[in-house]
Amino acid sequence: MITNPTRQRDLRGHKATRPTPRAANSAEHQAVLAWRLTPRDRWIIRMLHEHRVLTAHQITALTFPSFRSGRQRLRELFQWSVVDRFQPFISVGTAPMHYVLAPAGAAVLAAEDGLDVKELGYRHDRVFGIAHSLRLAHTVGVNEWFTALVDRARHDEHTTVGAWWSEARCTRHFGDLIKPDAYGRFTTSGQEIEFFLEYDFGTEVLAKLAGKLAGYAALAEATGITTPLLVWLPTSRREAAARRLLYRAWRELDDPRSVPVATAAAELLDPDAAHPSPADAVWLPLESLGDTGERTGRREPHRLLDAWPNIPPPVTDVDPVSHPDATVAVSPPPLPMPPTDTRLAAPRAPSSGR
Repeated sequence: MITNPTRQRDLRGHKATRPTPRAANSAEHQAVLAWRLTPRDRWIIRMLHEHRVLTAHQITALTFPSFRSGRQRLRELFQWSVVDRFQPFISVGTAPMHYVLAPAGAAVLAAEDGLDVKELGYRHDRVFGIAHSLRLAHTVGVNEWFTALVDRARHDEHTTVGAWWSEARCTRHFGDLIKPDAYGRFTTSGQEIEFFLEYDFGTEVLAKLAGKLAGYAALAEATGITTPLLVWLPTSRREAAARRLLYRAWRELDDPRSVPVATAAAELLDPDAAHPSPADAVWLPLESLGDTGERTGRREPHRLLDAWPNIPPPVTDVDPVSHPDATVAVSPPPLPMPPTDTRLAAPRAPSSGR
């Protein structure tokens, strides 16, 4: 109000913090990184290149024994210009730090693969584009989905995640027919299932989601490979609406059995469980919504194979060689499971006096 002006001292904010000192991406610095970076650090670099952005919580759940150890190591990687970070605005609370690949990290990755940084498709002036992208929440959501799956595998010696392809890699290989949000392989109790993931964030028109089944049917016909499609939705109500439209589109396919579909809702996860994840018994095959009105119970992902006896087990490595007609990526996809030394304490940065 003009009759009640703000006093000058109320305009004083907190004292500006000093910027964290960072190393320049020089040839000398890259030489120093040769003995500073652990196998886990190099794995994080590849994961950031593959999936564009990972939050501090996701990186910690994927490969560190505690959030504190993860935070300390990520701070060191940031100081060494191996990773960059940003913190998006949210209206309530504080968003976690989001990490992307920095120039020194890209140089390390390119050198390991015998490539130039440009051949990786990396440009430092574009990596922060994800921070302003309208698909940031969706990308982080997909990565959170797989993070929960990998975290479950880290705590279960009988479970592994054999593949986690990003949306960009799927588009390079299958983009002429389908553009899934991810591709993965999941093994537990000796049973392995490969799948495409459609991650619904509650904003896409469900009729458009159902219309994607024709593309998956075309891919199955072209390759002769039947790959299940897992559709993840936010609520049970939205799942019920999606299932009706999906079932209608599925029944109209020339060969519905070539596109096995299962759905699940995020709200079905037990919030009190130690490690809630998509590996829980929350999946319902689309075939259960049949003309007979039969309903099968919710299943774990690997138990879906009992409902799809026509699907042979995967026998080929998840590798671009499996798709010779596809555009081969310049760098191989990183293994979703972290290296075996992830439970070791991260080495501390040497002092400046050494």
